[in-house]
Parts: sequence; C-alpha cells; structure tokens
Amino acid sequence: MDVRHWRNNSSGNVKACLYVDGRQHARSGLPAAFPVPGGVVEVRMSAFGLKRCHYVTADGAEYQLVPDGDSAEGRRAHFDRRHPALSRGVGFLSSIVLVVAVFLLVVQLAEQLTRADGVSPYVGAFSSPVDLSAWGNSVVGLITLTASTERALRLRHSWLLDGAAG
Repeated sequence: MDVRHWRNNSSGNVKACLYVDGRQHARSGLPAAFPVPGGVVEVRMSAFGLKRCHYVTADGAEYQLVPDGDSAEGRRAHFDRRHPALSRGVGFLSSIVLVVAVFLLVVQLAEQLTRADGVSPYVGAFSSPVDLSAWGNSVVGLITLTASTERALRLRHSWLLDGAAG
C-alpha cells in the first residue's frame, strides 16, 4: 500500500495505491477497499494519517498491515522496536496531551455556549476553570497537532481522542 498523506490530487482527494510484486495493481480514493486473493485490504485515513490499513480475510479475521520501513509509520515502528520503554512513554505522553486538549476544548466551549442570552437563563452560566489567551490556545493547538500526528504514526486511532481528526 502507498498512501501519500499530504499529497492531494486536483480534486483534493487522497489516493491509495495497491502494489503487488513491486508494481502498481490498483488505485482508489479513500476510504478504499481493494479485493485481493482471500479477502480485502481496507484503507481509511484521518486528518493526521492512516486510521486503518488492514487485510480482512473472507472469514472476517483482520490483520494490520506492516508499514514500509522507509515510511514515517515504518520509522516510528522501528523506534518502537529499538526503544520500547521510551516509545511507550512518548505514546503515553501523546495520549495525555490529547485528553487534556479535549478537556480544555469542552470547558471553553461550555463557557462560550452558556454565555449566550438565550441559554444562560435556562442552564445558568458556566465559568471555565481554565482561561487561556489566544496565544495559549495556539500553543495547545500545536502541541495537540504534534500528539495527534504521533498517534497516527503509531497507527493508533480512538474515536474519543482522534475523532475530530476524522
């Protein structure tokens, strides 16, 4: 499989290419399902990378495909094999960053929504325990982007943590 995350065609769609014995066998927009002997290869993408790249057999068994060693996902997998404890620490840190970012988003949105004149008389006004400046929100956004990209490189996807990313 070859999916160029950051290269879109003129219509803005990302394409996935299936290779067999080093030659391009099929090409499709995402999400994609490529029929192969004994099953199908399913590919889906989020805003930060691959959400799914699995071989699904005819009887329903699923196997995650191994990333190419020269891809970003392959280099992240290599880092995981060479430094498993450090890799787990980075993965844990990225998950914590995303949980904190979700919390910050929820409390700031709740404050903004309950400020409205049509809402506050019915539910009361909520005051966020965290008041970040525009600069602070930008920094949190960049850190969240980094954490989401790290999770995508590990081929991890959670509807809760990565759901906003697709």
